Amino acid sequence: MERTIRWSWRIVKFSIFFVFISFCGSAWAQTTSDPATVGWAFLAASIATGLSAIAAGIAVAHVGAAAVGAISEKPEMAGKALIYVGLAEGIAIYGLIIAIMILGKV
Repeated sequence: MERTIRWSWRIVKFSIFFVFISFCGSAWAQTTSDPATVGWAFLAASIATGLSAIAAGIAVAHVGAAAVGAISEKPEMAGKALIYVGLAEGIAIYGLIIAIMILGKV
């Protein structure tokens, strides 16, 4: 079980790193119509979206399981648990925003 959690955290860390690198690359990119650059932009946008969605799924799986356990012991924790699950879902939204920024430069 510990190996699975350690491995999933590596995926989350890699996804965050890739989204950060994609953001830095898109922040200074110039608008272009070169077909090779457009192709790489589409690839970068799809990877940013896909990896952030995978990372969000892993995060929601862990946070959601912990939230259900906390709610079963203390029902008044339901509001806080939903906030934590929402924060974990935000990872996918960050990747989508980065993809929109990348595609906006093409």
